[in-house]
Amino acid sequence: MKLLVVAVGQRVPDWAQTAWDDYAKRFPPELKLELRAVKTEPRGSKTLETLYAAERARIEAAIAKGMRRVVLDERGTRLSTQDLAGRLKAWQGEGGDVALVIGGPDGLDPAMRAAAHESIRLSDLTLPHAMVRVLLVEQLYRAWSINAGHPYHRE
Repeated sequence: MKLLVVAVGQRVPDWAQTAWDDYAKRFPPELKLELRAVKTEPRGSKTLETLYAAERARIEAAIAKGMRRVVLDERGTRLSTQDLAGRLKAWQGEGGDVALVIGGPDGLDPAMRAAAHESIRLSDLTLPHAMVRVLLVEQLYRAWSINAGHPYHRE
């Protein structure tokens, strides 16, 4: 199975890239993790609808047809780490690949959110995009470790 994280925004601080790389290399071969950063649409004087449309097109181009789409959204379902482990196990049981989508500075196009298979939230707090990437990859790794009986997660 492949977990594809599609994130709007191509530049993150070195600490965030280092953290992502550290967790990404820990995943087992049967659970491939990939990050695809897509360009943020320059803000300027464009309408929100124009921004959403441009970023949506880039996100959709990064996701293969047939992938389960899970968007990260502040209005999404609140999950515990154990809940995420259950979701990961279910996704693996379905046998398909999963795309997890992190929006840009203005979030995601409402139509994209509505069309997603699932919408989840990582926190009730507003987080910087670089932090979201790190938090997501760590929680995905922790979810895998719970399911695998790996000692990384201790209760």
